[in-house]
Amino acid sequence: MITPTKGIAPQRALLTVGAQISMILTEPMTVSQAWTALKAWRARHENDAVLPFSWFVLALDVLFALGAIHLEDGILYRKQVG
Repeated sequence: MITPTKGIAPQRALLTVGAQISMILTEPMTVSQAWTALKAWRARHENDAVLPFSWFVLALDVLFALGAIHLEDGILYRKQVG
């Protein structure tokens, strides 16, 4: 589920989706804005794997657990390295 397996395609693995979220979080945005931006990014990059909102939220959870993002006052922020 977190990484690709026999039953989870690489396009749906939570680390893959999390990496895509991290790429679109170039500026602070709401969860709704991030969801819309991710769907647009996946469409532009011909990623046709179905991605329900619940899977998106799980990917956000993984990023939060890894310390890669934080949520403050309803706004998502990508943590900067360094």
